[in-house]
Amino acid sequence: MARTILTVDDSKSVRQMVGFTLREQGFNVLEAADGKEALEMLGCQKVDMVITDLNMPIVDGIAMIKGARSLPDCRFIPIVMLTTESQDTKKQEGKAAGATGWIVKPFQPAQLTSVVKRLLG
Repeated sequence: MARTILTVDDSKSVRQMVGFTLREQGFNVLEAADGKEALEMLGCQKVDMVITDLNMPIVDGIAMIKGARSLPDCRFIPIVMLTTESQDTKKQEGKAAGATGWIVKPFQPAQLTSVVKRLLG
């Protein structure tokens, strides 16, 4: 059975690019436009991994990760930040919230695929 990945980004083009890259590798992909929508989806749907942006309206990536980690089904799933932010302070903030990894945009499809496959085993 194909693994399901939730991609969270306020940019539709980024969601489409991530989705295309992952679907090409055989993954099921769900999309959310912000952290609030992602948390609603995570509350009623099981996913194997989350890839999220940091800077989003309504609920940002850090708050979304904290919210996700409070859900029983999301305590241990990989959550990767995919963002333009590359400062160490932001990375530490993400890690403290529960992020598993960090990829800086723009990303290479091979890089994204490699990280996803490594984290999902």
